[in-house]
Amino acid sequence: MSSIKRALLWLMAAFYVFAGFNHLLNPAFYLAIMPPNLPDPEWLNVLSGLAEIVLGVFLLEPRTRVLAAWGVIALLVAVFPANLYVTFENMGVDGPGSGNAMLNWVRLPFQALFVLWAWWYTRDEEPGVAR
Repeated sequence: MSSIKRALLWLMAAFYVFAGFNHLLNPAFYLAIMPPNLPDPEWLNVLSGLAEIVLGVFLLEPRTRVLAAWGVIALLVAVFPANLYVTFENMGVDGPGSGNAMLNWVRLPFQALFVLWAWWYTRDEEPGVAR
């Protein structure tokens, strides 16, 4: 693995571990932006936070990296409806209309970038190259 790809792997892993702990330490932020039709938002917040922590750690282990990268992709797909909700309702911590509309719209395409970033690690390394 190239040094750039390895550095980006560590950055991605750190991002997911940090985000996961943030779900647990600052749940009010995440609960405020969840679509109202989801069942048991507190449990979903904890579950997604724990998933982010586990996936972030597993990205660093070569034996679990590919599976973890696919898990990150699945998580990003699963939370995409919430990202749409945040964007279309201009959600912020104080409810609909209290968000930063520009930031909400700008961050939406980044979800595709995050999927591509994780997908990069679903590919096996070139044959004969040690991980």
